[in-house]
Amino acid sequence: MREISEEKALALLATECSKAEHCSGEMMQKMEKWGLSADARQRVLCRLVDDRYVDDRRFATLFVRDKLKFNKWGRRKIAEAMWQKRIPADIQGEALAVISDDDYAEVLAPLLKAKARSVKGSSDYERSMKLVKYALGRGFDMQVIRRCLGDASVQDIDDYDS
Repeated sequence: MREISEEKALALLATECSKAEHCSGEMMQKMEKWGLSADARQRVLCRLVDDRYVDDRRFATLFVRDKLKFNKWGRRKIAEAMWQKRIPADIQGEALAVISDDDYAEVLAPLLKAKARSVKGSSDYERSMKLVKYALGRGFDMQVIRRCLGDASVQDIDDYDS
């Protein structure tokens, strides 16, 4: 794409941000792709923030809520996705702290129950470990997984804790 002017970039990004929530990292990526200079990118971003089109705290709060509710992701996977979007760590922490372990358990328990129907294994332990691996892959913490499974064999597994 050929380079566009600073005013055109501001207009395009303001229009996009008025339709959906976006973070500053996404805006900077777009402007970089468009070939705007670093100074121009910073000026446009400051204007978007000043005009409240972009607010990383607001974005992070909504992002966490949506990923948990609609994508059924756990804390770790959501944090990784926010890191990829260049959300600062302190904002990530604030947004993730709003969701309690009970909320995560409410999402994970039905997922594990549904997955348990299709999991095959030669022992209860093997089936439990497959469920643990599934839940870890979705980004849930061992504490929440243990709580949902309520399996004594899972209580002894410390390899997955971090």
